[in-house]
Amino acid sequence: QVQLVESGGGLVQAGGSLRLSCAASGRTFSSYVMGWFRQAPGKEREFVARMKWSGGSTYYADSVKGRFTISRDNANNTVYLQMNSLKPEDTAIYYCAAHYFSGIAYASKSKYNYWGQGTQVTVSS
Repeated sequence: QVQLVESGGGLVQAGGSLRLSCAASGRTFSSYVMGWFRQAPGKEREFVARMKWSGGSTYYADSVKGRFTISRDNANNTVYLQMNSLKPEDTAIYYCAAHYFSGIAYASKSKYNYWGQGTQVTVSS
């Protein structure tokens, strides 16, 4: 049974940093794409970043490019989202997600089969 458990959210001032973690369990994720999404109040869930667990290129939403970095730790089966230069508009619930890689690494949330419960990030101005 796949489990994705996020942690690391909190309250931070604008310009600050947070690192989110996603602990993955239940299977071997080497053939999976890991993604981060976020959902602000009253808005659709949107793509933030994704990477293949096996390595290779990463991909980011324009709104976070240059500020956020996705990475993974194989030894701990954990995916991270390092968030720097945070802005009030980054306030949202952040979700970790995964889909099996069959040739395309998607940014569309509809392609992701597994989701965590989310962690709240609040950026004050």
